[in-house]
Amino acid sequence: MKLRVTFALLAFSFFFANAQQTQNRQGTADLGMQDGIRRGPGMNAASVGDYSYHNNAVPHRKRVLAWIDVSNGYQHDSISHAVATIERLGYETGAYDTFIRTDSKMITKGAVNGSDGKPLLYSKNLNDYDAIFFFGVREIDLTPEQRADLLSFVHDDGKGFVAAHAGATAFFSWPEFGEMLGGRFDEHPWGITEAPVIVEDPKFPGMTNLPASFAHIDEYYQIKDFSRSKARVLLRLDVSGLDKNMPLVHHKDDDFPLAWAKMYGKGRVYYSALGHDPSTWDDRVVQQMYYEAIRWALKLTDAELAPRAFPASK
Repeated sequence: MKLRVTFALLAFSFFFANAQQTQNRQGTADLGMQDGIRRGPGMNAASVGDYSYHNNAVPHRKRVLAWIDVSNGYQHDSISHAVATIERLGYETGAYDTFIRTDSKMITKGAVNGSDGKPLLYSKNLNDYDAIFFFGVREIDLTPEQRADLLSFVHDDGKGFVAAHAGATAFFSWPEFGEMLGGRFDEHPWGITEAPVIVEDPKFPGMTNLPASFAHIDEYYQIKDFSRSKARVLLRLDVSGLDKNMPLVHHKDDDFPLAWAKMYGKGRVYYSALGHDPSTWDDRVVQQMYYEAIRWALKLTDAELAPRAFPASK
């Protein structure tokens, strides 16, 4: 009897310890759930090629295109797991349906053709989506027409654009993309390190449950071509404990934005530099941040976007 009790106590202790370690990790199907019910695609999802999606003949969920073209650059190890996480969050909460593409054929408002030049069966284009989740890198082969259609998708159609981590390294040869995104990658001077992240806007969706500052491990990006007068900073890196004399540190001040939100014409744009390692996407904080960013970009929620100056030192 004593042996059984001892074993039970040990098993409970092991379970409790592991639960404490993983409470902020995977298993976030409750995000946006109602009454504990998973709301998968079911009848509420727009079917492939369904005209009712465009004429609103039947209720449908929002559609998100997860665009991860890395054909001309380095594929971060986290990209696959990041997109899988974004898809799962939309699927399990019922907030949106995700369509994953590793090529860029869908970045057009025209016909989508196969390698034989013929239209693809049940093909979609930008007109079929409500937002883009972007984790592409470096130069991506788009025609001038495709580039114009992408900008129009956000600026004129009022659709959403959410970019993660290495998305800021894309299209250095395309100034208009940088203008839409709001900033550009400018090295990561400290590599992967642990440092405090400061929450500048605790009221923005995805930030409401965060403390004023929290410790996080990531490959922190330095950003260039960024102006606080054109975007609302949500997170910034606390560099007070980092070596600012490192060779690749280009900033002369302590303003290192990590996440921001802005308007581009009629559309909503969001960027976060967090997300380098695959395990980052198991972090409840990161999942909540990107999930709410997508909902905001889809205009399912609203937030204050008035730009604010860098907080003065106390």
